[in-house]
Amino acid sequence: MKIYFFPFIYCLLFTFSSIAQTQTKQVEILHANTLEHDEGLGKDVQRLIGDVRLKDGNTLLYCDSAYKYPDNNIDAFGNVRIQQGDSLTIYGQFLKYNSNTSMAEIHKNIRLIQKGTTLQTELLYYDMSSRMVNYPNGGTITSKQNVLTSDHGYYNPKTKIFSFKKNVVLTNPQYVIYCDTLNYSSENNTAYFLGPTRIKNKDNLIYCESGWYNTDNDNAQFSKNASIITPERKMAGDSIHYDRINKIGTAFGNVSITDSAQSIIVTGDRALLLEKKETSIISGHALLKQFYGSDTLFLHADTLRTVDEHPFNKKNEADTSVTWRILYAYHKVKFYRTDIQGSCDSLVYSGKDSIMRLYKQPIIWSEKNQLIARKIELKTSGGEITTMFLKEAALIVSKEDSVKYNQIKGKEMTGYFKNNKLSRIYVEGNGQTIYFAKDKEKKIGINKADCSNLIIYLKENAIEKITFLKKPDATLFPMKDFVPKEFLLKEFVWRENERPLSVADIFSK
Repeated sequence: MKIYFFPFIYCLLFTFSSIAQTQTKQVEILHANTLEHDEGLGKDVQRLIGDVRLKDGNTLLYCDSAYKYPDNNIDAFGNVRIQQGDSLTIYGQFLKYNSNTSMAEIHKNIRLIQKGTTLQTELLYYDMSSRMVNYPNGGTITSKQNVLTSDHGYYNPKTKIFSFKKNVVLTNPQYVIYCDTLNYSSENNTAYFLGPTRIKNKDNLIYCESGWYNTDNDNAQFSKNASIITPERKMAGDSIHYDRINKIGTAFGNVSITDSAQSIIVTGDRALLLEKKETSIISGHALLKQFYGSDTLFLHADTLRTVDEHPFNKKNEADTSVTWRILYAYHKVKFYRTDIQGSCDSLVYSGKDSIMRLYKQPIIWSEKNQLIARKIELKTSGGEITTMFLKEAALIVSKEDSVKYNQIKGKEMTGYFKNNKLSRIYVEGNGQTIYFAKDKEKKIGINKADCSNLIIYLKENAIEKITFLKKPDATLFPMKDFVPKEFLLKEFVWRENERPLSVADIFSK
């Protein structure tokens, strides 16, 4: 977010505060083409006509005609102009001025001009003694490239606060700000947003209902339903702090980042946005939700980090027209979807190749199957898992009952999915199997086989057949020979108690 309008408001401070008050008992008549006494208007009322020039202290007043009352009040008509030194000029069509109270009321086609800043309105009040300025019927302030409109505006010299109220709109070539109330403190050079506020530019839309911006250090904070919205992403939180110089955003409390392009919502307690590195980090009850049609993937980790990467062109420059989003999940990762669940220490998903990589004690549950290896990779397409790679010490286990387990072991395995269900597994290197052969629903024996490479076909998540590719050594044992301990592979492990069975389970340690 780039904010340029506060120097303009600071300039406006001088516009209002430099209206000096000079107490005087008599307004001097410097010139008039005609001076008349009109007893019909009251005793000692003077009527001044033609090229009227008056002086009150260091303030000069010009108009076509005026009434000067004995109590030192002035009514001025036509082409009214107030000149305050060399820097301030006010134009209008009618003026009521009380020199004793230093109150001025100006009407119609008003322009207040000072140092390139112009205020246009139809009714303006000045309290010369307190330097209070008020325009109650709407006004437009123009300064360089900035145009600010509001229904009301005033300055309080005691609090040193400028206030613009109701339907405040600030237009700049870079952005437009819409808010209910905008206050500016000249004491700490900070602008305050009160009420619903929208800051819109070509890149994003910022919304808040309360916030502030410090013009000295270019720091801003937005709160009360605060959010930053881009065409593809929305960041929201109870409060958002933004460092414009370093382009760092920090969100606290009920944080969420919504990625509409990827159908992802990430929530947590804290978020850090590093714009220069195109990186966002969420921690504290971090949860990722990705929507796949009627189903949703829920993933939790201590910390979630996303990084946008770009390919390099022939000039070795980043091509920002192409973006690959990389997701990093750190420590105690668990995820849940109705058809697949998993756990590991850390996880990386790359939008470049659509592969999810699980590290350090990874495990996946697909329907009745438990799959483990030193490293697991899941290839996705269109929100569906197409291929799974189990690398090093791969083991698949499915439970028949409390003591009977189907087991497949190999150096590496490749699983192929159809409609998000395992349909075929290719085992490569040191293949071993133990599975319970069936005739319909009746178990007829235990098949124990060793084979370097083999293919396993599944139907309804159960082994339908096995094709041994290289000289198998297989034995079918009758069920009467079954002894539980003798029909477990050396690497056998059953981790069913770790399996998340609901979204709440992914937060359990």
